[in-house]
Amino acid sequence: MRLSDRLNNGNGDNEEPNPPPPPTQFAHGVDPFRALKQRAQERLYNRLGARINDPSMSEQELRQLLQAELNSAIDAEQAPLTAEERARLAEEITRDVVGYGPIQTYLDDPTVTEVMVLSDDSIYVERAGQLELVPDRYASQEHLRSVIERIVSAIGRRIDESSPTVDARLPDGSRVNAVIPPLAVDGPQLTVRKFSKTPFQVDDLIMLGTLTPETSTFLEACVAGRLNVLVTGGTGTGKTTLLNVLSAYIPNTDRIVTIEDAVELRLSQAHVVRLEARPPNIEGKGEITIRDLVRNSLRMRPDRIVVGEVRGGEALDMLQAMNTGHEGSLSTLHANNPRDALSRLETMVLMAGYELPVRAIREQVAAAVDLIVHLSRLRDGTRRVTKIVEIDGLEGDTITMSDLHAFDYHAGRADDGRFLGRLEPTGVRPKFTDRLIDQGIELPADLFGGPLANPSLKRQGS
Repeated sequence: MRLSDRLNNGNGDNEEPNPPPPPTQFAHGVDPFRALKQRAQERLYNRLGARINDPSMSEQELRQLLQAELNSAIDAEQAPLTAEERARLAEEITRDVVGYGPIQTYLDDPTVTEVMVLSDDSIYVERAGQLELVPDRYASQEHLRSVIERIVSAIGRRIDESSPTVDARLPDGSRVNAVIPPLAVDGPQLTVRKFSKTPFQVDDLIMLGTLTPETSTFLEACVAGRLNVLVTGGTGTGKTTLLNVLSAYIPNTDRIVTIEDAVELRLSQAHVVRLEARPPNIEGKGEITIRDLVRNSLRMRPDRIVVGEVRGGEALDMLQAMNTGHEGSLSTLHANNPRDALSRLETMVLMAGYELPVRAIREQVAAAVDLIVHLSRLRDGTRRVTKIVEIDGLEGDTITMSDLHAFDYHAGRADDGRFLGRLEPTGVRPKFTDRLIDQGIELPADLFGGPLANPSLKRQGS
């Protein structure tokens, strides 16, 4: 007899069925085993209390304590479990307590890209770009809070009422954001952005439809030709993933300095210096900002500077670096479209604390940034590069841009809702073509829908 039948009908004999516990509704229906697991877990937490989070207790001692108390908690449920089911239940609960709780299953699931915990009420995951409510729950807010503290303490961060938000990372590089009361009104909130154990390569993005083979060839030439590139897009559009792929095009002979809030980039080159910002300590001292790291990196003789995300006054230092011999720099920026990205850059430069004229800022931006690659998350859940834009220069007080590639939204959608369009050339030839030729790089003549200038010039050495 199945576990669900035994749980709902006592021992399976001709007895009056036991009234089932109130079902928990979720996307896949009611799972009696999960409901049993949750009740046993709640009993365990009530019995152990704060001992679960005792920092003086080793993991082995905690496991021994859990095993002793767990048997009592399972016995109290009086559920008709086989030896195999009992062992599975004990193993899952132990893993939840010692690991990251109910989300551990989804952190181990390669199809899940993001995990969102809404206190002890619900857990959502993202698969194939779509949100999905899952059946698991944390036993209590205290259980979730202990998991959050375990995550942030492992990398020397802290979270408490005086500092109720934190950005951290898991050992596998997954990005973690946590917010606790009093800022989170309904209880602790946890968001985990997962990263593939094997970093995405350009072929993976082509297969997923994020890029086309033609645009990947173009972007490879731009990075190799030392153009300054900004990757823009909204939250969760895949900016960091694309930045990682673009970074792979940097020659292995270059010295690269990466600067991030929390280390996420995984570069394959041999000569890489990774810098990570540091939040203030418990006394509010010792903070090292992204801007501090950008300025320090200029003294480290970098050939390339890769900034995980520009979001403040470091934008001014980044622009100055791009304009003073550090060509080929890469960064990401939150923006709804390429034009908004330039406006945000202006605003962030002003955040540096200098009262610069708007025209002076725009001259810096126009001279520094060569290319904007914009990502969007479409309604079908896919993440696509929807525009590649060249910064032409300044006309009057306006920064002019040219669309080199644009996503074809008019191609329609398939029966499953997936967009059929792809990134297409607009027919505009970039003005920096001659710069690439000077670097020994010639783009295919038909890459932009028309012949490039000086087609007789060949790649140097060919």
